[in-house]
Amino acid sequence: MQRTDLRLSIPSKGRLAEETIEFLKACGIDIYKPNPRQYEATIPSIPGLTVLFQRPTDIVISIRNGSVDFGITGLDVLEEHRGENGEIMLLHEALGYGKCALALAVPESWESVEDVAGLQAQVERLGQPLKVATKFPELTSRFLSAHEVPFSIVSAEGTLEIAPAIGYADMISDLVSSGQTLRDNRLRPLSDGVIQNSQSVLAANRAVLMNNPRALAVARQLLEFIEAYLRAQNNVSIFANMRGESPEPIARRIFAQKTIGGLNGPTISRILHRDGDPNWYDLHIIVQRDELFAAISELRAIGGSGVVVAPVIYIFQEEPPRYKAMLEALKK
Repeated sequence: MQRTDLRLSIPSKGRLAEETIEFLKACGIDIYKPNPRQYEATIPSIPGLTVLFQRPTDIVISIRNGSVDFGITGLDVLEEHRGENGEIMLLHEALGYGKCALALAVPESWESVEDVAGLQAQVERLGQPLKVATKFPELTSRFLSAHEVPFSIVSAEGTLEIAPAIGYADMISDLVSSGQTLRDNRLRPLSDGVIQNSQSVLAANRAVLMNNPRALAVARQLLEFIEAYLRAQNNVSIFANMRGESPEPIARRIFAQKTIGGLNGPTISRILHRDGDPNWYDLHIIVQRDELFAAISELRAIGGSGVVVAPVIYIFQEEPPRYKAMLEALKK
């Protein structure tokens, strides 16, 4: 039966599931799930979009075969299972959470093996290809083949870190965040052994975007709020009082500084001062969060006072850059 709804799949369990729901909520995309046992929900602000809860691997496979239109999962899983026919389009490659890296790790006893090049010598010492335990055979095989390292893949579904200790494998290719689990199991990552840096991403089925105008509209709405939220996280809003004869001289003082020019320029409006002084103006600018101290110093240097700093929730542009990039990619 041909379906009429659009579908967004997100992780169903664990930390990534919780972080995805929290992230979407922060973006203004609230998920309504009346029954916590159901694997289906809705987004009231986007009518006609059904939310499904799936395992990360199933999300990628569902997007690829068209049973799901959009999905949020890790880039590592996406690259492992996306296939080679271009069914999946990456809409946003950096949602900012779920960060980790797929990396090669060897036993600490391999003291002479510091990098990938050292694996070749280890193969010669062992007299056979390296047995590599991993849940990412495609990415791992591609990486080792590109570096001309003889290997065989040992499939594994459970804990990988124990595999070298019990002789199940010589080394592992696994997801690493802090690296503490590797150290606890007497393993260490290779200095240049990162196969794939990863974080949560938003992907879609290419065919549905090309053939369904409603899907394009939903893609734009998702990207609009996601980009507006992420852009705002790096910025703060600053208000300050400044004296001047008119907005133009104040603007010239501002533009002479390095960090307080705002997104396109300052907003300057006259203050109806209680003492009737007509030469007081209110200044509003947006600055990058990591430049806040410099911005405050520059404002004080040109006569700013009563400085107020506030968080920014969203910064909307005329059109989401990644939406425009998506439209261009669909033409190819």
